[in-house]
Amino acid sequence: MQTATFSFDIGKFDESQLKRSSVSIAVVTAERDAGPDSGRQRQVTMCRNLSKYALIFLFLALFGLFWLLRNIHSVENWNCHTISALYQLQSRIQSSFLPTFYHNHTFCAQLGQKPSPEDELEERYLLDSIAWPGPLTRSAQTALRLTSDPLHSLFAILPTKGGREWHVGDQLEVLVQMHDFHGRPKRYGGDFILARLHSPELGAGVAGNVLDHRNGFYSALFPLLWVGSAQVEVTLVHSSEAVSVLQRLREERPDRVFFKSLFRLGFLSETTVCNMCLPPDQQPLCNYTDLYTGEPWYCYKPKILSCDTRVNHAKGGYLKHLISNQEALLFQSGVNIKVHIHPSGPDRVTVLPPRKVEAESSSAKPDAIMLAPSGYYYEKSWRPLGGATLRQFNDTSAIIRCLKDKMIHLYGDSTIRQWFEYLIAFVPGLKEFNLHSPKKVGPFMAVDNAHNILLKYRCHGPPISFSTVMSSELRYISNELDGLSGGPNTVVVLSIWSHFTTFPVEVYIRRLRHIRLALVRLLDRAPGTLVVIRSANLRALDQEVSLYNSDWYSLQLDEVLRAMFKGMSVRLVDAWQMTVAHPLPHAVHPPQVIVKNMIDMLLSYVCPEEKKS
Repeated sequence: MQTATFSFDIGKFDESQLKRSSVSIAVVTAERDAGPDSGRQRQVTMCRNLSKYALIFLFLALFGLFWLLRNIHSVENWNCHTISALYQLQSRIQSSFLPTFYHNHTFCAQLGQKPSPEDELEERYLLDSIAWPGPLTRSAQTALRLTSDPLHSLFAILPTKGGREWHVGDQLEVLVQMHDFHGRPKRYGGDFILARLHSPELGAGVAGNVLDHRNGFYSALFPLLWVGSAQVEVTLVHSSEAVSVLQRLREERPDRVFFKSLFRLGFLSETTVCNMCLPPDQQPLCNYTDLYTGEPWYCYKPKILSCDTRVNHAKGGYLKHLISNQEALLFQSGVNIKVHIHPSGPDRVTVLPPRKVEAESSSAKPDAIMLAPSGYYYEKSWRPLGGATLRQFNDTSAIIRCLKDKMIHLYGDSTIRQWFEYLIAFVPGLKEFNLHSPKKVGPFMAVDNAHNILLKYRCHGPPISFSTVMSSELRYISNELDGLSGGPNTVVVLSIWSHFTTFPVEVYIRRLRHIRLALVRLLDRAPGTLVVIRSANLRALDQEVSLYNSDWYSLQLDEVLRAMFKGMSVRLVDAWQMTVAHPLPHAVHPPQVIVKNMIDMLLSYVCPEEKKS
């Protein structure tokens, strides 16, 4: 062992420095003498310290994951207002940086399967048949004072050719002249006007047919159907300028009503916006296009979850700030939305009994045949025209006898669900079977075992603006019809219109085309099946409702529906004329007295009056 010799100048160090130096040398010497065992001990000590820190880091990571899951799960509870605000902000940002091709109605209308040449020809015919007259100018906004003002406008009853006498069977003609807020006559048409002839004393009423002469004048034509007093009522629903705004919104903003879906896997959930028309260049989409009909439906793909984790479908909300302040003046309750027009003279006539001898050359007869309504009210009861006879089902036993051994399938929106609710309330024997379905959504089922009656309701597929519908319950009517056996004991009732008012008419035509094809197949395999279609009806309007669900939108869809099912072996319950002719205020879900007349009409088709031999 070698000895190292060091030479120090002791005088240069004090006693403390010498002690520190001695300790340091002793430590180094001890470590050198200890060998490799000391290094292993240090490693063990370090590992113990690291394991303590690892536990701390693991705890923080688990806490962070728990916080993340809790916050993502709270997305499910977002209310519609929050989503609406975010979606509006997103739309505004996108509109600044992205092309606006998706606002073109052709983007939405041309989704889905490509129609055949015959279907395209029919579509053009239908669109031409509902083309609305008026100054559809979009380059400049019209000042309110230059638009139609119901308070300055007038109507007058025109005399008959034979003098001032009217008889049952005659046609009453009323001339309407529209003026602006300055009192000046309008020179073009396009106003949406309703007309009604009624008698409060007799409980009578009938809808008039309004003809637009496209020069500010309109004719309202009424058949005279009862003896006694008949009073004319004319109502401006929307000015021509307001209709122009509605038409633009329908074509350019089909996204003004949006929907949402919840995606969930375990504790993880996300909510995204859904619609029939979503711009494909913003973010990835989940494609839920129906495999059988080709009906398109999309949702924005969740950030984390996959498309097959969708749980439900619900209405998301309405986009706001769609029109300018100047355009908003065209939609004012009490000013230019559903305001009565005053007469310039008498507004009523006295109708005498039918003439004994009818003049065959009467010029009014062709018009009377062409403009015949589907029915009218008398003594508060609907009386159909055109060959059908309405029976009164005023007690439970009469309804049970009619529906015995029948299966009634109701498909559509909430206006046909109202029929389900009416029947189970009026017929105690119809016991609702609890399917644990969401309230006001369905599906619903009621059974009368004693009389072998089955009553079912199911909503139509998207677009459907219900609160929450489970994804597994989203069914298209055409697919449901293909699953029916049909037969003389099967009744199918359809009502589909209210949730399509915000979309281009081409979307509605495509949906009805699929339903029509399914009905053709059903009636081919089971000719005895009874099919009844409920038309659209009027509703209460204010500014907000008008921009999304105006009666003008409903009228356009209703005319398409009647044209597409014309000539088929189906029956119609004319809810449109039933609500126009009735004195009660308009509502999307009509009052019970009107629903009662609709149910009587339905049951009269199911159990027609036996003809006397």
